[in-house]
Amino acid sequence: MTFTKDSGLIKVWVSLVMTGAYTVDQVPVLYNLKTVVWEVVNGTAA
Repeated sequence: MTFTKDSGLIKVWVSLVMTGAYTVDQVPVLYNLKTVVWEVVNGTAA
């Protein structure tokens, strides 16, 4: 399984990080979830 910036779970985690409820370090290690969340939050997602 591979997540993209348009995946529902990515959108949920990005919103949680952006609102300050969680940090990127608290995103679970699940396939490429943390990597894609990091890219979206930092504006580097393709």
